[in-house]
Amino acid sequence: MKLVGIIGGSGLDNPDILKDAYDETATTLYGEPSSPLKHGTINGVNVILLARHGRQHTIAPSGVNYRANISALKAAGCTHILATTAVGSLKEEIDRGDLVIIDQFIDFTKQRKMTFFDRFEAGSLKHCPMATPFNENLRNILITEAKKMGIRFHEKGTVVTIEGPRFSTRAESNMFRAWGADIINMSVATEATLANEADIPYAAIAMSTDYDCWKTDEEPVSWGAICEIFAKNVDKVTNLLKATIPNIQ
Repeated sequence: MKLVGIIGGSGLDNPDILKDAYDETATTLYGEPSSPLKHGTINGVNVILLARHGRQHTIAPSGVNYRANISALKAAGCTHILATTAVGSLKEEIDRGDLVIIDQFIDFTKQRKMTFFDRFEAGSLKHCPMATPFNENLRNILITEAKKMGIRFHEKGTVVTIEGPRFSTRAESNMFRAWGADIINMSVATEATLANEADIPYAAIAMSTDYDCWKTDEEPVSWGAICEIFAKNVDKVTNLLKATIPNIQ
């Protein structure tokens, strides 16, 4: 039976998009997830919503218990995970408000618990393949529905995930651009890795809110600017989720 987990990121921490919603408190071997699991339905499909940074956005990126979040969704029976995330654009053509259906990541984090296999007990060794970290079936559904909606979006993009909560220096921003990254955030690489280890198909919808700090003709990114752009464009993300979820097999 299909049960879709939604991990809501910055600007989508506690959306009112579920029918017949109720909360479930979850605990895992890795501790408590970032928020209670909000059960409900979207277009007749059972879903569970988890707020990555807490419902009041109180958990910093490196303080998120990613292992508990993925573990809680798996234990609840989630068969797929769709995540949302605010990102900075590292390319001129990815404008503010554009969506990106991410297909690759570069992990530039340094201090996180980002594997379920940090000890190799007898018979438990697992080196997880990550050539395609985002599920292609989910990505294709997102792309198809975004086209139907007629919104500005990019069918693929490489996200570099940094530790945070600070933003990049200009030298770092230019380095990430030289590496071929298209967008930047503070969460997705960790989440995608753990979802793959847990054998849960995972895809992410990114919304570009700023140009990080590489553009010298603009003010560097600020938290206030991120929130403003996301609020103006959040309906694109929620409408894409609503359109995509019924088509997941």
